[in-house]
Amino acid sequence: MGLIGDTVDSIKSIQTRQLLNQAVSLGMVVTSALIIWKALMCITGSESPVVVVLSGSMEPGFKRGDILFLHMSNDPIRAGEIVVFNVDGREIPIVHRVIKVHERQDSGEVDVLTKGDNNYGDDRLLYAQGQQWLHRHHIMGRAVGFLPYVGWVTIIMTEKPIIKYILIGALGLLVITSKD
Repeated sequence: MGLIGDTVDSIKSIQTRQLLNQAVSLGMVVTSALIIWKALMCITGSESPVVVVLSGSMEPGFKRGDILFLHMSNDPIRAGEIVVFNVDGREIPIVHRVIKVHERQDSGEVDVLTKGDNNYGDDRLLYAQGQQWLHRHHIMGRAVGFLPYVGWVTIIMTEKPIIKYILIGALGLLVITSKD
């Protein structure tokens, strides 16, 4: 009958109890992933402990598709560190190097200026209009490690949504037709 016919027959033969068992198993996997993510947030002190490099602005150090691991501590930010930051009005975080640190005398707070290693000038054009420096609340974390190329999975699924839907559908069929 073929692969498709066998899959359809398998789905038809699933009993309610087995379907419920598969749904609970899937729920446990999703819940476990969320718990791990929240635990990583607590351990690293970063709202996003893992990010994917989306552009070539940090080459040759980090290439598009690399995954960065972040950590945020109360230690002062220093020139030369690689930080991930959000800019007001933009959703996607940016990975760049701190090139200048400015400490305010009145409050002791530190403001930073960033630049991509592969960019010609600093990031002031990327910041919100009228903003000259990044403040502590803009910074999501410091890069403490990376995995090369692993983030391409995320990039491909974002740029080509049909692949994401095919993958989710295939995984869903696998869960439903599993005979465990």
